Amino acid sequence: MTAPAVAADVVARLLRPVAADTTAVAHHIGWAGPISLPLGDERAVQAACGLMHVHGRAAGRPAPLAVDYATATAGVLAAQGVLAALFGRARGLRVTTVHTSVGQAALLTLAQYLAAATTDDDPAEPSGPGTATFTSADRVRFECETFDPLRWRRFWQLLGADPAAVAHGWRPFQQRFATATCPLPAALHTAAGQPAFLAVRSAADEAGISVLPVRDDPAPPAVPPFVLTPRQGTGPDPHGHGSQSTGATRLRPLEGVRVIESTRRVQGPMAGHVLHLLGADVLRIEPPGGDPMRGIPPIAGRCSARFSALNAGKTTTELDLATDSGRRAVHELVATADVFVHNWAPGKAAQWGLDADDLHATRPGLVYAAASGWGDHLPQPPPMGTDYLVQAHSGLAAAVRPAGEPPAPSLMTLTDLLGGLVCAHGILAALLTRTRTTGGVRVDSSLLSAAALLPRPERRPRWLPLDRPVRTRDGYLQLGPTARADPRRTACAVGLPASAGPGEVLARLRTRPTRMWLHRLAETGLSATAVCTDLRALAQDPRFYRALATADHAVPRSPWEFV
Repeated sequence: MTAPAVAADVVARLLRPVAADTTAVAHHIGWAGPISLPLGDERAVQAACGLMHVHGRAAGRPAPLAVDYATATAGVLAAQGVLAALFGRARGLRVTTVHTSVGQAALLTLAQYLAAATTDDDPAEPSGPGTATFTSADRVRFECETFDPLRWRRFWQLLGADPAAVAHGWRPFQQRFATATCPLPAALHTAAGQPAFLAVRSAADEAGISVLPVRDDPAPPAVPPFVLTPRQGTGPDPHGHGSQSTGATRLRPLEGVRVIESTRRVQGPMAGHVLHLLGADVLRIEPPGGDPMRGIPPIAGRCSARFSALNAGKTTTELDLATDSGRRAVHELVATADVFVHNWAPGKAAQWGLDADDLHATRPGLVYAAASGWGDHLPQPPPMGTDYLVQAHSGLAAAVRPAGEPPAPSLMTLTDLLGGLVCAHGILAALLTRTRTTGGVRVDSSLLSAAALLPRPERRPRWLPLDRPVRTRDGYLQLGPTARADPRRTACAVGLPASAGPGEVLARLRTRPTRMWLHRLAETGLSATAVCTDLRALAQDPRFYRALATADHAVPRSPWEFV
């Protein structure tokens, strides 16, 4: 079983900018970790852990991501573990090694989807395949984005779409971030295909929504994963925790670290969730009445399952940041905090007087983290900084699909999830920096910087029929690397002549159940993995017991082991 080289490369990229001896802590990245399955490559992990299922919802069948998403995410987790261990060592903790795995990384990226699938509440969500990638009359594929139903309606009015289709399409469009599918009325795709793209963009500008073409070049942008800016010239911080031990343990190396989080949706909450898993005390600032995401079905207990997946264990206070009293309260909270993290819209921090300089005046040693959509690399005209627009513009929408398929973002929120992890990594790097200085640090990261971190081939791969998940009598099977590369051997393994073509092999596989083929292939020395097509069943599978916990819904367990 080969080591996940992609993960090792990501670890190197993330640790390179850190001003510390990161070799003092070793990292080990396995494929399966605590999952009791023989997982030995990216495809096997995507199949077994549900990534193919969620990414494939929009197509109506399991589909692999054509990038090593789970493996790269495992690299981020390993790098985080190294920094958390180094931070713990600076506070007196004895730890020399961190372990994680590609399987655990995959499950963490699916936290919201697992939570929604395993609650007893009926979400009554849009069902069926579909995407929100449109094609104009001049063959430009494009994404659009808005959170405002009135702007949505105006845009489609300008394109001459049927009003009933516009109204019917709003909910699946809005919910696609949660459901990973978008079954829009065909009339909307027809209306989008009538004008040229310049006319589409003109309508979008008039309606006040964002539109971006989908790049067909998979090359990533040249953007660093995160940027640390140490605050110069600060004196001793009277509230600084320095490097003394405050109860840190191998399970929770960030014990005693206080984080103030003012975030929404996925990216920011994921950053706080990672810090909480590592032991930090995280306080969320929410608007009066609470975060509206709390009430979005499906409900687990008394809260949205998806919201709970990224925010359980955090404490909460409600503040109106548009008021002087609300902003004063933020300064009071920050005065004894170690970290402040937000993912506000561009310009909000300065508008509210809560930018890094403002909060560093209150707390000189603060780690101030700003997570955004685009960072300093904003396209023109400035679009909304959301997941699918970033995938479209960054080339990731092309990279996640093989040659022969039109580029389109995955409706699994790839950059939101990875963006939160990258933000958390930057915060850990800043905390480590602060153990050696008295000054504060600013951390900047973005969805675009997360997209740029994902390794990609120069050209999109061309898949053959056996490269995709294959149908069996009762499900899907993902063939292993050797079975895919040697179709003659695979044909013999399923009882056909070596000369049998791929179509005959596919037809043969449909005649027997998945379990039988797994046994038959293993007997001939070929690996294969059953494809998870039901996240609820995944959470009930005893082979995942040590990787998933269950309360009101399934929750991925902490993905690190420190020794």
